[in-house]
Amino acid sequence: MEYLHKPIPSYIYKKSNIISLVIFTAAFALIFINIYKPFRSADWYDVSEIMFFVYSSLLILVGMLVVVVSRVIMYKYGKKHSISYMAFGIWIVIEIAAMSISYTVLSLAVEQTEPITTVFKNSLKNTSLVLLLPYAISLLYFSMQEKSNQLKLIKELQKSSDRQGPNILSFYDEKGELRLSIKKESLLYLESADNYVCVWYINKGKIAKFLLRNTLKVMEGFFEGTNILRCHRSFMVNFDKVNIIRREKDGIFIDFGIEDVADIPVSKSYSEKVTKSFMIFP
Repeated sequence: MEYLHKPIPSYIYKKSNIISLVIFTAAFALIFINIYKPFRSADWYDVSEIMFFVYSSLLILVGMLVVVVSRVIMYKYGKKHSISYMAFGIWIVIEIAAMSISYTVLSLAVEQTEPITTVFKNSLKNTSLVLLLPYAISLLYFSMQEKSNQLKLIKELQKSSDRQGPNILSFYDEKGELRLSIKKESLLYLESADNYVCVWYINKGKIAKFLLRNTLKVMEGFFEGTNILRCHRSFMVNFDKVNIIRREKDGIFIDFGIEDVADIPVSKSYSEKVTKSFMIFP
């Protein structure tokens, strides 16, 4: 259940991906309606196949307007707030319901004799097929594309870091722009914060924080092979700065031995790796 409250990846409501989703869904729906002919659409008009194609295109245009309005709202909302997986699922259900209502109204307007509940039930079933299939395909494609882009970004950042020297850590945002450079000895840990990463470090003897638009997954790939390791779903730690690893009843914790620096929890899946790393990097 905790997973449902996690924020969805920002690439889902990225402007270019939203445009691609709408275009692909419209094309899929056009093919779907002309081949499968749902909503009893073949009985609506006594016309040729070409004219039916024209009418079905208008039908799809009505439905896509619902999706366009919904995704514009999602894009603007996502720029200021995080959207959880649960909220995203509810959002899609609302899109399907809104489109089903519009198709139901249209069906009743063109000599539909069946009860409205039957018409809406059929519209809901067919609309789910029209939307969920292209949605699933699009999300899978966007995910693969994002992973490919992250891999390219990691390689580029590693090359850039090598040019700057091993003692300087450079942090780039999701667009590959340099946002922060600090000495390796100053870094404490990284903390995941929705679609951001909080970089905690020491500056002039005090604890400082920098908010970076990126993901901990990218940071993990970037620092692969170093002593900056992941110890938890939400944390990566610079083991050069770790003084104590403490085991308590409620789990394992990393203690920096620095005032005002919180203990970092270690999840069970990383416990063995963390213990070995602490011994390797004294």
